[in-house]
Amino acid sequence: MGNTPSRHEDLSKNPFLGRFCGKEPIPLDDQFWSRFLSYNMRPPLTRNDQIELDSRLDVCCRQLLDNNLNTGNVGSLIQICLIRINELLTQPDSENIMPAWQTYNALFSVRCILKFLIETLGEDDMVKHIEAQLSQDNVDSLLPVRLQSFFEGLVEIIVDVPLCEFTYLVHLEAINCLLVLLSVQLFSQTPAEYSTVYRIVMNEELNAHAPVMICTLLNNFAEQTHAPPGLLTPQPGSSIVFSIAAGLWNVITKGIGGSSKSAQVSQGGNVEELEKIRDTETPLASQSLLLLLVLTNHWTASRNPYRDALFAFANAEDDCQIQSETQCAFKFNTDKLFKTICKLPNTDEVTLILYMMLYRNPNVKQYIMKRDDIQLLVIPILRILYNAPDNTSHHIYMSLIILLILSEDETFNKKVHDTMLKGITWYTERSISEISLGGLLILVVIRTIQYNMLKMRDRYLHTNCLAALANMSSQFRSLHPYVSQRLISLFETLAKKHAKLEASVRAQSSSTSVTVNIVANGASTNSDLIQDLTILEEVLRMVLEIINSTLTHQISHNPNLVYTLLYKKDTFQPYRTHSAFQDIVQNIDSVINFFSHKLEENGEAQLGVNEVLAAIQQGTSQWPKDRLRKFPELKFKYVEEEQPEEFFIPYVWSVVCQSALLHWNAENIRLFSPAQNEQTTIIVC
Repeated sequence: MGNTPSRHEDLSKNPFLGRFCGKEPIPLDDQFWSRFLSYNMRPPLTRNDQIELDSRLDVCCRQLLDNNLNTGNVGSLIQICLIRINELLTQPDSENIMPAWQTYNALFSVRCILKFLIETLGEDDMVKHIEAQLSQDNVDSLLPVRLQSFFEGLVEIIVDVPLCEFTYLVHLEAINCLLVLLSVQLFSQTPAEYSTVYRIVMNEELNAHAPVMICTLLNNFAEQTHAPPGLLTPQPGSSIVFSIAAGLWNVITKGIGGSSKSAQVSQGGNVEELEKIRDTETPLASQSLLLLLVLTNHWTASRNPYRDALFAFANAEDDCQIQSETQCAFKFNTDKLFKTICKLPNTDEVTLILYMMLYRNPNVKQYIMKRDDIQLLVIPILRILYNAPDNTSHHIYMSLIILLILSEDETFNKKVHDTMLKGITWYTERSISEISLGGLLILVVIRTIQYNMLKMRDRYLHTNCLAALANMSSQFRSLHPYVSQRLISLFETLAKKHAKLEASVRAQSSSTSVTVNIVANGASTNSDLIQDLTILEEVLRMVLEIINSTLTHQISHNPNLVYTLLYKKDTFQPYRTHSAFQDIVQNIDSVINFFSHKLEENGEAQLGVNEVLAAIQQGTSQWPKDRLRKFPELKFKYVEEEQPEEFFIPYVWSVVCQSALLHWNAENIRLFSPAQNEQTTIIVC
């Protein structure tokens, strides 16, 4: 560091770093600070960049660790950083790049130091190093003075400094600094309400900035503003270090062309890693979304103002419709937000923010339900489910939850069957020239159930899949022949599995054991089989209820389903007298018998497929509506458990840890555990 371009191998010998990490305190008015913050460095772009930088800084940081409690130089750097932030705030429209450059450098330096302290020492000792050498008056404050001031300064950058080409990196670094500060939770299993950092972030006196903070982060995400050309793109032959000052100046005067991906790969870049770094094109948008998720997924002892704001904003063109004690937090261009979500790859973080807004913000849900292009939102979700082996179980689960939430709305259930699709080439099970969005949704959800039966064996996943189909079933219309076949085939597959399991239970029950030990083990095995059988019977019954609901409400609009039932009528034979299913199978039998009789009247043996469908269609006009036994309407509603943070906080941080722009030492992370990877969300009727 210093006033010339640095190289990593020289960092431990840099005289400016040496003095900063040394044994002597550096006064705030020392000219050292201006020279120290005049280094030129390209930000780390990849995980390997981050690891390399951490390695090069390790010796310096450990020297700083030994001396800082006596020198207070970390606290002095933060105060210098606040001075630079104030300079930037007082001349926001100036084209003088020097305040932006030195503010960025100061933020980047603080971020590197805080990250080292958090990873190495933990939160409490990090705070001690930040507050070292303060006057006694400040030490006696309820919250750490420097840390609180630094947090306020970061917020001021994000919400008050105009975003332009030469402040882009400053905004990005302010967000990264906040993510690093909040990462104290990664290295502790203590609830957030006991964290000093989180008490500052959630402090009631600072809550006024929460709505504008969330609005700004949402806007950063929705706008998808590209980084100034060349600033975050490796130039051919460059190391991680190059002149940011020159880069900023060229952006202002003439701009810089970025290198192509092929050029990056030719320099030895990892293709998979480069593919991950969409962040190098729109890093401010990517990191803003991550910060938004971290801020809004914490339940502290008091209310979370960021969470409240996310759940209480309204469309810019509408009146606020929030029906709660919370007033409308702010107005936002929901159209732009919708289009951004639809055009981006459906990553975990995009799925999470969509889930939160659909589930908790009635204005957003209402707006989405009114749109005529709902397929733009639904198809990417279906593709996530279709490509389940390539996605995490959490991502699959949250995608299903979104479908379940959407299926709670009757407008959605009707609209998906009126929306026709062509050219769905990614669905390769069968070539389909045209299908409704509702039909495609049914196919993908059924496929997900079958995938889960083979691979994941997650009861909650089964339940959520079937709950979404159940909510929609009364509106199934004009089902494609292949969709009808897959729906009945699902029952057929489950029925075969049920028959085998039932036979195993009978065999286990009738067998005699020779020893007490064998008897005990046999009893345990039998108990597991019975439990599996009970779960399978619940699933089978739900499939039957879905078929029955469609026949009850939409039989005249589904001749293909009736045709498939007639073709597969023998599948239902074993369940006509089964105590768990006979009541609902009676309804299906009534349909089969009625239309079988109609076909016999028309000479069934001589009828082709088209003639059979025509006879079925004619028969539906004569179908007595009161012929079927009435069952309760299928309605399922998604609800979170009482402590959803046990699922969402580790999930959100696992997503943040995948960011190419940040890296933490995984060996010291304590947040993740097998128990916290379990699904903790449920549905209820």
